[in-house]
Amino acid sequence: MFKVTTVMKRRPGMSVEDFQSRWRNEHAAKAAGLPGLRRYVQSHALPQGYRKMDLPYDGISEMWFDSREAWRQAIDSPQGRAMREDLDRFTAGDALVVIPVDTHVIVDGAIPDQAVKNIEFVTCRPGMDLDEFRAYWTDVHGPLASHITVIRRYEQDHTAREEYTAGGRPALDGLAITWFDSTAAMKQGAATPAYAETRADEPNFLPDGHLPFIVTTEHRIIG
Repeated sequence: MFKVTTVMKRRPGMSVEDFQSRWRNEHAAKAAGLPGLRRYVQSHALPQGYRKMDLPYDGISEMWFDSREAWRQAIDSPQGRAMREDLDRFTAGDALVVIPVDTHVIVDGAIPDQAVKNIEFVTCRPGMDLDEFRAYWTDVHGPLASHITVIRRYEQDHTAREEYTAGGRPALDGLAITWFDSTAAMKQGAATPAYAETRADEPNFLPDGHLPFIVTTEHRIIG
């Protein structure tokens, strides 16, 4: 299936609680009405993530369609236009990132009930060839991270190649998504040699080894 991810930031002045409630309880119904939508998941940042500072993003939505053309038709439909208009009412439009993606499954495990979902926002190291970056991320870095045994599932969502032919560079080159049993399990994994090796590898393909992230919980709306 064809997958599209939308990275979201709440409207300035809006509380996290109001944003999450608006997104899940009102906007979800509009988005769920898109023709041809096969699966729809919202991932909301955990409230405790805001204790020290604001987060780079407040969550992501993931939608699956049969094809790119089915997605385009959905977005251009009356339901799609209504959905986009509603997004403008509670999100920061200048921070909204819509990226069709190609998913590469690195650890093919089941998603636990009540799992926490870590989402990392990935951009290529400046000056690195895109094909080299993608191959390194999948074939070198991915296997390193797979040795963190508390990871239940690990997917790399690479921004679709078509997005690089539209006259500009996408805001993100992909997302790294990992699922864990709990935040305690995440902390346990971060204390392992495998995690240290994975982090040490990041400067080989990321800008300054910098990897913004949010820790979320999933809300499965459709599918």
